[in-house]
Amino acid sequence: MAPSEDDPGTGRRAHRRSEPPVRTATARHYLMCRPEHFTVSYEINPWMDANLPTDRDLAVAQWQGLHDLYVSLGHTVELIDPIPDLPDMVFAANGATVLDGVVHSAHFHHEERRGEGPAYLRWFEEHGYTTHVATEVNEGQGDVLLVGGLLLAGTGFRTTLAAHAELQEVLGRAVVSLSLVDPHFYHLDTALTVLDGSEERAEIAYFPAAFSPGSQRVLRRLFPDALTVGADDARALGLNAVSDGLHVVVSPQAVTYQAQLRERGFDPVPVDTSELLKGGGGAKCCTLELCTTSPGAAAAPSTDGPDDNHRNDAAA
Repeated sequence: MAPSEDDPGTGRRAHRRSEPPVRTATARHYLMCRPEHFTVSYEINPWMDANLPTDRDLAVAQWQGLHDLYVSLGHTVELIDPIPDLPDMVFAANGATVLDGVVHSAHFHHEERRGEGPAYLRWFEEHGYTTHVATEVNEGQGDVLLVGGLLLAGTGFRTTLAAHAELQEVLGRAVVSLSLVDPHFYHLDTALTVLDGSEERAEIAYFPAAFSPGSQRVLRRLFPDALTVGADDARALGLNAVSDGLHVVVSPQAVTYQAQLRERGFDPVPVDTSELLKGGGGAKCCTLELCTTSPGAAAAPSTDGPDDNHRNDAAA
């Protein structure tokens, strides 16, 4: 590999890659919600069309495939029980922001989803996490992503700038605000993938046109070696992907993005979530990572509770 140089704008090491680095997967801890009540009965994003039929059984089967893949890769998956009349609860990433056992609740922009925030907060309270009730509008990990010790936070459509300040106070981490400008990319996790969240090798992929010009400049300065993804793959929700540092669970339609990942030494794993896409979500939307500053460590002390049998278990 060619020598690295200091990037004068950020102090980060800018790597000139001649060959892909060796990637290493680390065990992760996820929370998911089975789409028992999935349907599209309202429209709050450009993907949703209440006039199109949805196939609940297909949605469940696709979700189950995603769940089972995580388990096969060695990750811990816990489940929160779905609630009738909350069809978007399957999009667990929006349910909270979690870091080192501390939970900042979601406070949804749209009335249709407001019941999800308290439901997720109750789950965390019952499982021994330290919880904080948000006062500002935010949509959890959908708009907040941990990478390189920073919290990248999206705003423009759902989460407010005031929520970024609140989040920084709760979690004590520097928050970098990024403005989203295309309504098809209404959450940060639809426009940006954290490929390696470690401070040593922080790496992302993103779709530049989803961000304001100023936010594009910020991303270029912070991540000069970031992988930039084209419009076709981005509009297939290809960036709504989940990485464990080696395997990247990604939309099968994001073909060029998969090739780019292979060139960087990652192992893309295509998973079809096309039925859930009718609600505006892909693999990442379905996956709330219980983040730690050291991936592979426990996200919170183990507790005995009524849902313990759900760990690594998604039996019907």
